[in-house]
Amino acid sequence: QVLLVESGGGLVQAGGSLRLSCAAPGRTLIIYNMGWFRQAPGKEREFVAAINRSGSTNYAASVKGRFTISRDNAKNTVYLEMNSLKPEDTAVYYCAADPTLSGIIRTRVYEYEYWGQGTQVTVSS
Repeated sequence: QVLLVESGGGLVQAGGSLRLSCAAPGRTLIIYNMGWFRQAPGKEREFVAAINRSGSTNYAASVKGRFTISRDNAKNTVYLEMNSLKPEDTAVYYCAADPTLSGIIRTRVYEYEYWGQGTQVTVSS
């Protein structure tokens, strides 16, 4: 079992920025492919961004060019830098870990085994 802990959410005005962090206390994340997902009220959880163990990334079309996923293996943390935020970015954001050894950048909810508790991001217009 891997415990993932997200932080950095909050309330921001449209056009603003936030940086989310995901850590795994007592565990190393370097061996995992990592992803960020989000879920808005009444909607299904959706893919936002992912990064594999080699540092390759993939983004949802809706956030490409505005969000950046990165990982600091020394700090055992994965980040999601969110810029030019829009009201439609409002959601609970979840960090997820894929423990398989594949280098494939996974984008589906069922492909990730471990999940954090989520952090709320609210963007006001």
